[in-house]
Amino acid sequence: MSTRKCNHLSAMASPSIGEAGKTGQWRNVRPVVDHSKCTAAKGANCYVCSDFCPEGVIPRQTPITVDLEYCKGCGICCEECPAGAITMTPENIGPENTAAGDALGARTRALSGGG
Repeated sequence: MSTRKCNHLSAMASPSIGEAGKTGQWRNVRPVVDHSKCTAAKGANCYVCSDFCPEGVIPRQTPITVDLEYCKGCGICCEECPAGAITMTPENIGPENTAAGDALGARTRALSGGG
């Protein structure tokens, strides 16, 4: 569902995953969920992180997951989580990480003259 076809009665729109393409490679930090602290994981109907995510990459389901292909690392979920269950962790760039991290690492090395 794109924001143009959300059928809301008000001017409010719902974000749609991927409207701006795969944006996860823009991230410097990533959200990490501590399920032992998460109130939704404990059975409460919380999902504040999902409600506030501007990219719509946190579905309203347990366990809480974040689609890192589209997460921009804005940190809003971390700031809004009432239980403090989400922390923003720096991205590690290296051969052991994701394809997006590898691509970013390759671009960084190329720009710095490291190959």
